[in-house]
Amino acid sequence: MFWEQLTKPIFALAPLADVTDAAFRRLIAKYGKPDVFFTEFVSADGLCSAGREHLMHDLAYTEAERPIVAQLFTGKPENMEKAAALVRKLGFDGIDINMGCPDRAVEKQCAGAALMKDTALARAVIAGAKRGAGNLPVSVKTRIGYNKNEIETWLPELLAEEPAAVTIHGRTRKEMSLVPAQWDVIARAAKIRTELGSSTLILGNGDAADLKDAERRVEEYGVDGVMLGRAIFGNPWLFDRSKGEVSIEEKLHVMVEHTKLFEELLGGIKNFAVMKKHYKAYVNGFDGAKELRVELMEAENAGEVAEIVAGYLHT
Repeated sequence: MFWEQLTKPIFALAPLADVTDAAFRRLIAKYGKPDVFFTEFVSADGLCSAGREHLMHDLAYTEAERPIVAQLFTGKPENMEKAAALVRKLGFDGIDINMGCPDRAVEKQCAGAALMKDTALARAVIAGAKRGAGNLPVSVKTRIGYNKNEIETWLPELLAEEPAAVTIHGRTRKEMSLVPAQWDVIARAAKIRTELGSSTLILGNGDAADLKDAERRVEEYGVDGVMLGRAIFGNPWLFDRSKGEVSIEEKLHVMVEHTKLFEELLGGIKNFAVMKKHYKAYVNGFDGAKELRVELMEAENAGEVAEIVAGYLHT
């Protein structure tokens, strides 16, 4: 099991919908690889339906991304079992279950954060994943509770199913991302794990600004690692400890490379507008950034983005 072979502390890249897609992960693997990659979350129900082929692009990966974990969501244990079996056949290194997404469409399926309100179903979903996974490790990403901090009751239910790892986002579903992450509660989760004699790894998630900040949180809160999410925006070098300051020119060239990869891998699948959130992050904090961003927001393809950047760098 790859989790046991990782050197602690473990620094993972969070699964972010319409952000950590196949194109961006390939770029990150090249410029600053984390200890663990996760796919964007994928519907296990969808993978068990006639629409499976439409979702397969979300499960595309390269060897450079290993260890790579497929994140799935569902409220149906039988579909989780089937989807986990598919993930195993596709050669992934692990399966992660999303039990924290606050999206209402996901919750209506009794999936994501809704599973925190039904511990019996949550445990059944983990058990289903384990049946389908074979020898692949199963992990969980969740929150500290639904409307309030429920870590004292919620975490032991998860640990009873013996997942390889549990990543805890330090906010409730109700809080979304509107308040600072409660790392003291994440620290308590690590202690509960120890008190229960569990070997499950505990990773903290929420507000880590960079690797140095993540390392500090490991020391301060006693977790086995940290999952970083929003810090990756505009910064594919996030996990590269040796990387110094990135020049504006280098950042813009990599942004163009990212755009070309997106068009090559996902051009006929995802709307080009998905790239616009990345431009806001890449193009920030330097002279002319605002004007350049305005131009990039009007671009409709990789060729136009390359032209705009070339024009900016040669003025």
